Formats: sequence, C-alpha cells, structure tokens
Amino acid sequence: MSSILILIRHGKSVWNAENIFTGWVDVDLHDEGVREAKKSANLLKEASIKPSICFTSYLKRAQNTLDIILEELNLESLPVHRSWKLNERHYGALQGLNKDDVKNKYGDEQFLKWRRSYDVPPPSLDKNDNSNPNHDPLYKEDKGSLPLTECLKDTYDRVIPYWMETIEPALNNNTIIIAAHGNSLRALCKKLFNISDENIVHLEIPTGNPLLINLNNSCKITAASYLDPSRSEKLPKIDI
Repeated sequence: MSSILILIRHGKSVWNAENIFTGWVDVDLHDEGVREAKKSANLLKEASIKPSICFTSYLKRAQNTLDIILEELNLESLPVHRSWKLNERHYGALQGLNKDDVKNKYGDEQFLKWRRSYDVPPPSLDKNDNSNPNHDPLYKEDKGSLPLTECLKDTYDRVIPYWMETIEPALNNNTIIIAAHGNSLRALCKKLFNISDENIVHLEIPTGNPLLINLNNSCKITAASYLDPSRSEKLPKIDI
C-alpha cells in the first residue's frame, strides 16, 4: 500500500503580482491566483484524485486556495487542519517592501543572501511593530515564541517537526493535500527528497500546480510529478 501527498503552493497573491515581500502579512489571492486554484481543482479531477485530509497555514492566501479547490471538488466537508508551522517564511523587516527597491538599495549580492541563502535571515522586524505576530490574537496560543525574521533553515526547523508529529502519522494510505507557501513547501521537499543545504535554494515551486507525490509505507518517495507539465519545475532525482 502507498499514500498520496499533494503539495500545492497557493495561487498568485496580490503582493506576488506587485513584487512585494509578503512573508506573514496576510494578503489575499490575486484574480489570477483564484484562477490557478480552480485550475488545480480541475487537474485533480482529471487525475481522479480526491484528498481525504487537508492541511494549510494560518494565512488566507493558502486557506482560500484550499477552499476553492475543495469547493470545486465538492469536498467542503473534509477535515482541514491549520497551523502557523506551515506559514510562509517570515521575511522580517523586508515584509511590505518592493523587491526591486530592496535590490537597488542593498545590491544584488545582499539581496540574494536574504532571499535565497539557506541560513542568512533578513533584518529582524522590530518587536514593537504592529505586524509582530506575537501581538496578533490569531497566534495567542504561541504568543512570545513566534519569529520576527526567518531564513529557510528556520522555516525548515518548524515545518519538519510538524510534518513528523502531525502530518506523517495521518498518511496511513490516505490522500493528503497540503496547501501552503513557496518556502514552507520548499522546506518539506528538502526533507522528502533529501536535498542538500546547498541545492535546496535552487528548488522552484510554481504557484497553483499540484505536485503529486507517491509515498511507500516507509514514507519514501516512489514517484513525483506536477499535474500540469506545461508549468512544471525540475524535481530532484528520486532514489528508489
């Protein structure tokens, strides 16, 4: 027996469209992102795939992507588990800034370190900033322990324990869908595909294109592919 894992990066958000660092800022889907979510549902229909358990983040661009997919599949009654552990990487003081402006101000080298290095976080958000998640009632159960900036390694260090403690035990020959974000899914793929620290920064995950992963009972990947080949990105080699 095997389990099916479907990873979906949320559809394009309004800040994706404006080239703005988003992170934990709770922006909604762009009209194109809504269309991408509907296309994701159609791809799942065409592949005759029906999820049985759903996971998503605390951010509405991921939640709304999942809601659209479940509505299109007539599966609104499925259990949905939400956790901030699946949130996008926290971009610290860069959140809300235009990426081109940041690149022009700090130079290409520093920009790339903040955006793509595995273990270099951006400047931290001020703890008194209104957007500090520790002040947000949504996160009241974890108040005081939430990040003010993160590198990809930090994101990995919260995503993987959640995967191992909560999602992996739920596989059990089920079909699970995770609707999340570029960096939280990148962190999970690092674990699943056994990608090195150096190579993970090159992994691209397209918006609104379901990544179908088959896992054996040992939680090892036996097959993986995007449902829309025309918008697929290169996946790591699978050792079977």
